[in-house]
Amino acid sequence: MNNYGILLNELGFDNRFITPLRENYLQPIAMLLYPDCGGDSLDSHKAFVVKYALHQDLDLSYHYDNAEITLNVSLGKAFTEGNLYFGDMRQVPISDSECVEIEHKVTCGLLHRGQQFHGALPITSGQRWNLIIWMRSSSVRNKLCPMCNKTPQLVEAVGFADGFTKDTLVQNTEQRTCSIS
Repeated sequence: MNNYGILLNELGFDNRFITPLRENYLQPIAMLLYPDCGGDSLDSHKAFVVKYALHQDLDLSYHYDNAEITLNVSLGKAFTEGNLYFGDMRQVPISDSECVEIEHKVTCGLLHRGQQFHGALPITSGQRWNLIIWMRSSSVRNKLCPMCNKTPQLVEAVGFADGFTKDTLVQNTEQRTCSIS
């Protein structure tokens, strides 16, 4: 995880910016591209900005996200190197996975499955800021937690939490998070 960044809900961005962005623009695209992994039922998110800089976080190791679909937008500043790399889905053993390197250009975004392994190579100069939006589908994750691969045992949480809901049949239900034991 990154050490330098901020959760956008803490700044009040959820209701007036991120939620309408997800509902009106990102979900229709995700519905077309990723209907098989929750793209057609995204109902919550976690949005944050991360910073990469010399003598701070330079890179991010190989990982998958706590999301059904992820948007990663390079917000900028000037930087060199720091490309992203993508492998297979997390179900494929790492030893069998091949990676593809992608140049992450300022103002460009990448939309990908959250369960696809990926990482960020080190920057060699400057600063890079990224907007990350983890989009979640409670109808998918209420069946199987994407992080622990178990049926979730839900506990009360604040805000969108980890994208679980108490009842997926009722709109605007209480948000929950998976209690990993």
